[in-house]
Amino acid sequence: MGRPVTLFTGQWADLDFKTIVAKAKSFGYDGVELGCWGDHFEVDKADAAYCQEKRAFLEGQGMKCFAISTHLVGQAVCDNIDARHKQILPDYVWGDGDPEGVRQRAAEELKRTARAAKEFGVGVVNGFTGSSIWHLVYSFPPVLPGQIDAGFKDFADRFGPILDVFQENGIKFALEVHPTEIAFDIASAERALAAIDYHPAFGFNYDPSHFGYQGVDYVGFIYRFSDRIHHVHMKDVGWADHPVEAGVFGGHVDFHNRKRYWDFKSVGRGKIRFEPVIRALNDIGYTGPLSVEWEDGGMDREAGATESAAFVKKLDFPPSNIVFDAQFDR
Repeated sequence: MGRPVTLFTGQWADLDFKTIVAKAKSFGYDGVELGCWGDHFEVDKADAAYCQEKRAFLEGQGMKCFAISTHLVGQAVCDNIDARHKQILPDYVWGDGDPEGVRQRAAEELKRTARAAKEFGVGVVNGFTGSSIWHLVYSFPPVLPGQIDAGFKDFADRFGPILDVFQENGIKFALEVHPTEIAFDIASAERALAAIDYHPAFGFNYDPSHFGYQGVDYVGFIYRFSDRIHHVHMKDVGWADHPVEAGVFGGHVDFHNRKRYWDFKSVGRGKIRFEPVIRALNDIGYTGPLSVEWEDGGMDREAGATESAAFVKKLDFPPSNIVFDAQFDR
């Protein structure tokens, strides 16, 4: 048997919890990774009775849940807050929209999310961190001495107390390394770890799709951070083999536009080489779920999610428990 294959519900928040769980079951998934928006998992309601009701429904459907995800609120912890954030945050986190107030309320919500995860019975919360320095990634005028250091210090100052609460509750926070976050490639992930002094509650939600089009070694990431990979997203991306109008930065062009250099694809239909990913996960002893994050603007999502479940299940395989030529010693 391979690892459990789950569906991340974040892109399906227009459907209620029971509907998406039932659909995920019909698509062929073993469980779901619940986004903390819509009614899929509501942190402000997550007392013992709420969590038990969610669990009972999942069990009744023969479905499992190994992680919840707080990408939207997590984004606001370190970001430079503006009107865009209002559309992704609960009203009680947005409040009056004062930027520092939003950041502080988002941080408190992440602490509550750690406690809710414990109550719900999962050990991992996936999410984003935001970043006060993302806008400096390719900047002119040139970055001033100390500006990048200050951004990583801001991340450490804001996330340190959050991670302490995660540690107290036995929960891992798994950052999805991603453009717009404090860590978006191997080098910045190493720097983020150093900034928080390698806090034991901090690790990564591995997603190769955010590395491929950047030219980052997405298999090497697995080996580099082998003890910090707490969850895995199976998500695909394609990029052009020829010059295009909108390059790696996107050209302010919407997704699923032929002008773009890169775009997300249904799993197995892009350029991520998933077999080396599976072999690397086997090498590091990762036994957690493979969670499909389905995004493809050119394809029906139910058809895509169904074929993605089948693709991942066919692709995955357990590691060998012997050296293949050990028999020659007999």
